[in-house]
Amino acid sequence: MGTESIEASFLSIFALISFFIFLIVSKFSHKINKGVLLDLEFTKPQAFHQTPLTRSGGLAGIISICIFFVIYYLLYSIVLYDYLLISLSMFVIGFMEDLKIKIRPLKRLFAMIFLLFNLIYFLPIEISNIDIPFLKFLMNNHLFSTIFVLLCFLFVINGANLIDGFNGLLTINILIINIILALINAESGNLQFSIFITAQIIILLSFLLFNFPSAKIFLGDSGAYLLGSLIALNIITTNNLNPNISSFFFCTLVFYIFFEVFFSFFRKIIQNKSPIHPDSEHLHMLSYFKISSIFGKNKGNFLNSLLINIVYLILIAPGLYVIDNPILSRYWFFILLLIYVIIYLRLYRLTKN
Repeated sequence: MGTESIEASFLSIFALISFFIFLIVSKFSHKINKGVLLDLEFTKPQAFHQTPLTRSGGLAGIISICIFFVIYYLLYSIVLYDYLLISLSMFVIGFMEDLKIKIRPLKRLFAMIFLLFNLIYFLPIEISNIDIPFLKFLMNNHLFSTIFVLLCFLFVINGANLIDGFNGLLTINILIINIILALINAESGNLQFSIFITAQIIILLSFLLFNFPSAKIFLGDSGAYLLGSLIALNIITTNNLNPNISSFFFCTLVFYIFFEVFFSFFRKIIQNKSPIHPDSEHLHMLSYFKISSIFGKNKGNFLNSLLINIVYLILIAPGLYVIDNPILSRYWFFILLLIYVIIYLRLYRLTKN
């Protein structure tokens, strides 16, 4: 039996395992510690459900990914220390919130910074392919490189948590990104890494079966932090493995997740709000208010996720045609940021009116 057949067999087995993990977790997670994982907060700004659901998607996700770490070791005799340590640490921080262990947002952010900084510094995790000459020079300094990579992780992880709240919104977005990354690595001959990303795609699809269009479980903070950390590592690794591809193309892939955090931070400051506390004026919420006024709240939830990700896919598609052109990729990235601002301002006016 060829290597590809063995890998395909392992992936098929893993798909079944992942599905049953999500099935079991969705059925029994409400019994953990007398329902501590149940989301009963129906009045918070980012809540759009009306019945208790468990925030256990992250729990099923970390079990699934840990099982695949074992499969990956059996296939290639490689331990993915960076993925293992970072995904576990980010999951734990989020899972404490899912367990209703109240930690102030600022303390949670400091804990995330402390863990990520040490892991990035000592593993180490670096970005070797970057299109900005002066930044490439600065990246030779290990401390600067660590801080830069840390900021990348913080934007992606917190952006993932920020847009999570509608059925399938974050999951479909990361699914699109991972499919593109898997194809890039398969095309360039990085088959082992493309297999690992394919396993993550299987986990995302397994979760979607229980979350979209109607939800039986939520990702929770643990799931959002887990997916955010995995996608950040996938982007950095793919960028390093494919130096012929513009680093700005990878910025394009995560522009929505990244800019949602960046834009919201300064918007809240201008509005005299706390930049670390949630509100109901994020782009995905404004679009939901508009869609639900036409189709109703129940349909508005999943239709909003579909619409945003369809628009996202349309917007990043031109970037695929200039994937190896640093200048055009850079221009397109900044054009996307401008498009985001225009769409946001338009939706803001519509909802306020």
